Amino acid sequence: MKTLPINDYGLTANQLIFGCMGLGGGWNREAIQPEHITVAHEAVEAALSSGINMFDHADIYAFGKAESVFGQVLREKPTLREKIIIQSKVGIRFPDEEKGLPTRYDFSKSYILDSVDGILSRLGIDYLDVLLLHRPDALMDAREVGEAFHQLKSSGKVRNFGVSNMSAGQIRLLQQHCSEKIIANQLEMSLHKIGWLETGVHVNQKAARNNIFPEGTLEFCQMENIQIQSWGSLAKGLFTGKNIENENENIRETAALVHKLAEEKGSSTEAIVLAWLMKHPAMIQPVIGTINPNRIKACAEAMNVTLTRDEWYTLYVSSRGVSMP
Repeated sequence: MKTLPINDYGLTANQLIFGCMGLGGGWNREAIQPEHITVAHEAVEAALSSGINMFDHADIYAFGKAESVFGQVLREKPTLREKIIIQSKVGIRFPDEEKGLPTRYDFSKSYILDSVDGILSRLGIDYLDVLLLHRPDALMDAREVGEAFHQLKSSGKVRNFGVSNMSAGQIRLLQQHCSEKIIANQLEMSLHKIGWLETGVHVNQKAARNNIFPEGTLEFCQMENIQIQSWGSLAKGLFTGKNIENENENIRETAALVHKLAEEKGSSTEAIVLAWLMKHPAMIQPVIGTINPNRIKACAEAMNVTLTRDEWYTLYVSSRGVSMP
């Protein structure tokens, strides 16, 4: 039986990741309220009871409140830290209206180091299990990033490093100047966002011109034992209950297929959508973004669902809306 690549780096992770973006009371500057802590406790407990032990953060989620709320959960359950894997991301800077600055990305050494200190402070922990660079910085100096990673590893603040939304070429450049192994790449992948599959299917096809997913990235990550994580894994509920009356026919038909398979297998629709991702031999690790305890448990059913090759392709072809070339 295959195991997740991430488990080869001193981690023992489940194939699902709990995404913490929804914690903290939303994307606003309002103060954290007691009910936000309660919601976080309930969501974390639902994840843990479902066998999910990896939690994905980013320093920007809810303007830092997601990490602060999670940190409160850890303080109230001090034995929890050593039982879970905590991952966070850095590199996105919000607009600064006073200075006339737009949203931008920053992989400078000083910003990475300062950001990690902020993450650890909000979470109330001594180290991160995994740190990801959030989105590619056009001004990235790979040597400078390598120095930051080395300093963070040497100080014990970060144990493993990865990236998000990066191509094979970008990872190669970064790895050339980093003594620390890049162990993960988080990409948008779902039954709706299928560019990661279309890139391979459309080799030598005109349709390849319309696909922005970086060619060779999926294969590179598999060859280099880099864990592929998927964000947006549930496609914002398109196939699991969202109102899709005004959506394209292929989306409506795919949703019907998902519901049919869920009924046949006695599982949730969320489980079918996630099991479709997990069927791929790349051993994709989906991030689930819901904080609803019942839906978290519904997602966890994916670990007990196996799709046949025919079922997998039926969903894929339905989602793409046209027959295979």
